[in-house]
Amino acid sequence: MTEALIAFAGLLFLAFLRIPIAFAMAIVGFIGIFLTLNERAAFAQIASVVQDSLQYTLSVVPLFILMGNFVTKAGLSRELYHASYAFLGHRRGGLAMATIVACGGFSAICGSSLATAATMAKVAMPSMRQFNYDDSLAAGSIAAGGTLGILIPPSVVLVIYGLIADQNIGALFAAGVIPGLVGILFYLGAVKASVWLRPEAGPAGPRCDWKERLTALRDVWGVLLLFGVVMGGIYGGVFTPTEAAGVGAFGAFVFALVRKGLTFKATFEVLLESARTTGMIFTVLIGALIFSQYINLTGLPVTLTEIITGAELHPMLVIMAILVIYLLLGCVLESLSMILLTVPVFYPVVAHLGFDMVWFGIIVVVVTEISLITPPVGLNVFVLRGVLPDVSTGTVFRGVTPFWIADIFRLLVLVFVPGLSLFLPQLFY
Repeated sequence: MTEALIAFAGLLFLAFLRIPIAFAMAIVGFIGIFLTLNERAAFAQIASVVQDSLQYTLSVVPLFILMGNFVTKAGLSRELYHASYAFLGHRRGGLAMATIVACGGFSAICGSSLATAATMAKVAMPSMRQFNYDDSLAAGSIAAGGTLGILIPPSVVLVIYGLIADQNIGALFAAGVIPGLVGILFYLGAVKASVWLRPEAGPAGPRCDWKERLTALRDVWGVLLLFGVVMGGIYGGVFTPTEAAGVGAFGAFVFALVRKGLTFKATFEVLLESARTTGMIFTVLIGALIFSQYINLTGLPVTLTEIITGAELHPMLVIMAILVIYLLLGCVLESLSMILLTVPVFYPVVAHLGFDMVWFGIIVVVVTEISLITPPVGLNVFVLRGVLPDVSTGTVFRGVTPFWIADIFRLLVLVFVPGLSLFLPQLFY
């Protein structure tokens, strides 16, 4: 166990030296295996991990990324925002609420928090500024709404968790639906609380009549159709998640083509961005797998299980301790690295305590969502800074405060009411 703790300390040291987390994990893991076994075993582990990362199941990751990028080019985010605005814009804080709902809808076909935040910032921020919204509430609602992208299916992070924990990806997708909807409701409550405390932060916009609302709903048929085909095919057993990702990517390509959102240049940009994002994810994945191989060699998961069993702690106390660790790690690590780093350690412990691993996957993703908007390393916050250079980092962090507080309450609800996560998986699987 001492060796494992030294490895984690070395990893954090390299991270603070600004070495990319993927390379930091790979370096520490390689050195650890080399010192524990030998040089040949260390190189063999690297070769094995790279080969395992090229398996067929993982092809779902680039395909869902490709689908999300084509959807962005098709301009569906704007229609989603307009539909949400038609129903909510006349309320105080309504534009921020519309942003949250639109982010949830866009997440259902994108699967990426960062892409959701960046896209919706371009769509929603000009409208909120037009109606004199406070920059902190406007940016905060966009950053928080973007976090829904890693929970509402199809979610790349849920795919990664499913592969690490050997869980059914379709069941994980089903489990993410209700918690995602609960997240939207809690975020709407956070907006309501913000404008109750500061009414001037979110003035009401003009009311749309029912004709305008129905027209706005008609414009989002593409989103509903694409989501229905992909997720309906998975839940109905028509095709596997990997096949669904392929169908979704092709459908998004056709939709973008029909809407004249694609040129040769735009198509090249989509393919390049998808390849860049996929390369980043796979690099982090390979580094995390090398590191976790060494952690397994040290026997840390087995030791933790024995300690907890011997201490006879209440299982829920163990879960709470794990959540506190995640919240602390979220202050210094980004979401994907955190999941890849910790799940191999905590998975055997949680399984030994008898908890459902699909439920645990949702809990892990939700607590990881919180890290996307908490200081000092809230990735969604820094994505917004790139898209909105005239909004300060402090302003965005101030704006997301009500939302991560709402996330804490949502996390507690999901922990103590597991049926919210397990109802749909039990129904379909």
